[in-house]
Amino acid sequence: MKMSTIKKIFAGLFAAGVLFMSPQMTFAERQEVPEDIYKWVDSTNRGNYFFNRQQIGYAVSEDGFIDLNTLVVPMLITYDEIQIQDVIKKRQWNMKSTKGYDKLVGRADYVVFKLTEGTVQVTERVDLDEKWGTLDTDTSGQPINLSDLSPNSVRRKIFREILKYAKDHNEEMINRSWGKLTPEDEHLSEDNMPLMKLELP
Repeated sequence: MKMSTIKKIFAGLFAAGVLFMSPQMTFAERQEVPEDIYKWVDSTNRGNYFFNRQQIGYAVSEDGFIDLNTLVVPMLITYDEIQIQDVIKKRQWNMKSTKGYDKLVGRADYVVFKLTEGTVQVTERVDLDEKWGTLDTDTSGQPINLSDLSPNSVRRKIFREILKYAKDHNEEMINRSWGKLTPEDEHLSEDNMPLMKLELP
């Protein structure tokens, strides 16, 4: 589940032309997000948050073993016009290029949970144009403790819902993984896996 794969998925989403409208989505220009691929999590005044239900899963090491401590989640966030203008103004303020940003529609976040450590990190953030093409990429995100998230924050709610979904689909994520469990993990009961032992934020 590298970013190159995720970007190909975004291109396919645009071609699919399936409109997903959650009850809370009120933006004039709704983005096409297939609900069979992306699960809606939340909407704010500025954006709609989804995660890829087909790609959420555990990381796999180079030797082909599933890393039960590392949960990888591709996310998609679509913006309203005010958020789009805010992103553009911030880029101008920071002396960054705004070429193509008149076509900005949102971003893709590549989110990694370290379950034993109780941390979450956006390892890559990609600004997307109307055809889900890449405008710019930011890899400066740092790990944060889930326990440090404000109780009323949007991020806390989103990460909590993602982790709840993962807990409910743990066996499915393992079965569809391209890797295999280590000999030690093969004998590990599901209740003792890092995901299941993690306290939700």
